[in-house]
Amino acid sequence: MQGWRVTMEDAHAALPDLDHTTSFFGVYDGHGGKVVAKFCAKYLHQQVLKQEAYSTGDIETSVRKAFIRMDEMMRGQRGWRELSILGDKINRFTGAIEGLIWTPRGGEASSKIDDWAFEEGPHSDFTGPTSGCTACVAIMRNNQLVVANAGDSRCVISRKGEAYNLSRDHKPALEVERERILKAGGFIHAGRVNGSLNLTRAIGDMEFKQNKFLSAEKQIVTANPEVNVVELCEDDEFLVLACDGIWDCMTSQQLVDFIHEQLKSESKLSRICERVFDKCLAPSTSTGEGCDNMTMILVQFKKPIQSPVSAEEVDDKLKTAG
Repeated sequence: MQGWRVTMEDAHAALPDLDHTTSFFGVYDGHGGKVVAKFCAKYLHQQVLKQEAYSTGDIETSVRKAFIRMDEMMRGQRGWRELSILGDKINRFTGAIEGLIWTPRGGEASSKIDDWAFEEGPHSDFTGPTSGCTACVAIMRNNQLVVANAGDSRCVISRKGEAYNLSRDHKPALEVERERILKAGGFIHAGRVNGSLNLTRAIGDMEFKQNKFLSAEKQIVTANPEVNVVELCEDDEFLVLACDGIWDCMTSQQLVDFIHEQLKSESKLSRICERVFDKCLAPSTSTGEGCDNMTMILVQFKKPIQSPVSAEEVDDKLKTAG
């Protein structure tokens, strides 16, 4: 929901069938513009699939590399062109025209996105976008749940009605974040990184990633996600991924309680999401809370089907009882 904001800068991806055994859900909260969030919604899950580690079953490594890869892909002529196409109308037109002029042809081009061929052109030295986005991603395979997070969007699971945070919000007040920022030559002023950004991990925001002597993981702001791997059990009811537009208005437990209440009378999950937005939306812009863009994905877990009891088992039970 766009809410009171002039533009909608959030994006999301929901793929129950990323492949035949895996589901992917991601929320991307843009800041300074929408293009990086839209770029991630388009490409991040594809990059997870393309990592070598994915084919060996190592989802954790795949998702880490996919987050870092987003920053690499947004640089240079190709990155500039892709972001332009996802941006405002005038940029879309320019990007499309440059695509016709500068796109590699014939043997150079490939249907595989991760070949991401280097393109010559007027923007070859583009260092990447100054805008950025958070990324909170949940990947499910069988009973394994992998949650990767960079920024202040959040993933919460409901287990027997209790809310458990599966990610933590990356804010300048966190000691581990503060330490990295200072080591990389940054500073924190008024609760903001270098006095401007109110979160410490994000995709994009290239002005905070300019130290050529440091790896991507050690920059002032990093796209490197914190990853949490959880085994799902029968007590798990649903999963929520949401941007800070929700968490500024409700605690994790308040949201879980609200969803449980709604599930008593409503089976359509999208309608429950709408009710959460309506509850969070401020009646006016005077308070500040409830005025942000709001994005939420609600994933309800299917309960394992009990295997039907065979006639022989029923006979055995009756004999035992007799």
